[in-house]
Amino acid sequence: MVYTAYYSSPIGRLLLAEREEALIGLWIEGQKYFPDLTGQEWTERPESVLLRRTKTWLDRYFSGEKPSAAELPLSPEGSGFRRTVWKALCEIPYGRVVTYGEIARNLSRTSARAVGGAVGHNPISIVIPCHRVIGAGGKLTGYAGGVERKRWLLEHEGACVAFPDAAPLGGRPQACL
Repeated sequence: MVYTAYYSSPIGRLLLAEREEALIGLWIEGQKYFPDLTGQEWTERPESVLLRRTKTWLDRYFSGEKPSAAELPLSPEGSGFRRTVWKALCEIPYGRVVTYGEIARNLSRTSARAVGGAVGHNPISIVIPCHRVIGAGGKLTGYAGGVERKRWLLEHEGACVAFPDAAPLGGRPQACL
């Protein structure tokens, strides 16, 4: 059985999902790869202890704190390679960015394209910080929730990134790593 709850965030409504007391999903409503909730054993259960903990984690994150992914029991479903990439994403510090190529080099014997596929299918957005992965040259690419949301999350974290494809939001000056 999968238990779910919704969370209203500054970037839109989020769907949280847990199975066997581990977080298996956190999706932005309407994002690419949003799960099909019909025909499966999904039950809304906002009183779940883990889903309440996840909401508290999100409250802290959106208020400017720097909670760690390690604070929540995570169990993203995917291939061994994808789980390896998602684990690497959890090591990217708050407010920092890395490129797909850097992750590929750290994992050795894999391509930036393969890493991009795994990053794009991350089922636990924000907590597993796939928004901290950018293209070569600082280009914002490949966020299932949309590039504008990726930009918002990076600016929220105060990430030092050049936005070559658009002016930064909120009138903040551009800065580069």
